[in-house]
Amino acid sequence: MTQTAEIVTFSLAPNVSTEEFTALSQGTESFVRALPGFVHRQLSQGADGKWTDYVIWADEAAAKSAAEAFMKADCAAALMAAIQPDSVAMRHEAVLWRMAA
Repeated sequence: MTQTAEIVTFSLAPNVSTEEFTALSQGTESFVRALPGFVHRQLSQGADGKWTDYVIWADEAAAKSAAEAFMKADCAAALMAAIQPDSVAMRHEAVLWRMAA
């Protein structure tokens, strides 16, 4: 079974700080962890201000199911309001290789 990476890039809405958004993201942790097929998640911000939410799922079906469930979750509303809607790009990719620490 091939794991699937869900990669979402975006910009924050005006007046949302790094600290506020990080706290909002942390508020979704228990929901995301409980979703079937969850493996790993990390959030990063580039020097250009763009953010990347990178999640590994057990397979493509789990990734797609999680994306649908997340959009309906109570914890997602505040997070989504903190993101500029027209800046969001999401894709799913097959994980072909990984190197552990």
